[in-house]
Amino acid sequence: MNTILLLEDEESLRRGIQFKLEREGYRCIACGSLKEGKALLGENDVQLVLCDITLTDGNGLSFLTYIRQQLKSDLQFIFLTAMDLETDIVMGYETGADDYITKPFSLAVLMSKINAIFKRMEKGADNGPVTMKSGHLLFCPSESRLLAEGRPVSLTKNENKLLQLFFSHPKQILSKNQILEKLFDLDGAFADENTVAVNINRLREKIQDHGEARMIKNIRGMGYVWNLSVEKA
Repeated sequence: MNTILLLEDEESLRRGIQFKLEREGYRCIACGSLKEGKALLGENDVQLVLCDITLTDGNGLSFLTYIRQQLKSDLQFIFLTAMDLETDIVMGYETGADDYITKPFSLAVLMSKINAIFKRMEKGADNGPVTMKSGHLLFCPSESRLLAEGRPVSLTKNENKLLQLFFSHPKQILSKNQILEKLFDLDGAFADENTVAVNINRLREKIQDHGEARMIKNIRGMGYVWNLSVEKA
């Protein structure tokens, strides 16, 4: 049985989410503070964390940083928060979040995202490392390894999936929904409208994709296209 750690300081919401998760067959351990969350994380084999950003004794971003640096780097993490500005979303993804849900949200949407994460985890191992080349980039998706002009570039899970999608479909227009399905295994209706733009802008910054001759081009009203050819390195 998959175990989910829930950190939410609003008691009624915490109880509602925990009840729903347990009805859906998950084991949910819940608390309202970072101190309790760290203790529960150390005592249990947790696969997914659901965490509010603003908690009574600290910040969920610092909790995620603690997890990524000192505990499980591959632990799945979803922020639940009322902070919905683009800068807040970017900060959450930059810290290493796998997803971001803004309040208020429906439990059906939350369950869809959780189920999608566990479905991806169950798909299992890849077929071995393959390195691809496009322009000044060398990319190995299975190892989340990217070199840009020889310098290593750190990728989040979403950036790795996004770059993998572009490398698999060079010079093809990809719609917002196609990109969302790759990132979250969900239809576009389940994600914030600016999720795709936020992820692409962050990736552009990391690969230094600036100017007119961009690698990732925005085709107005249609989607995005990777503007270079791709080959095996």
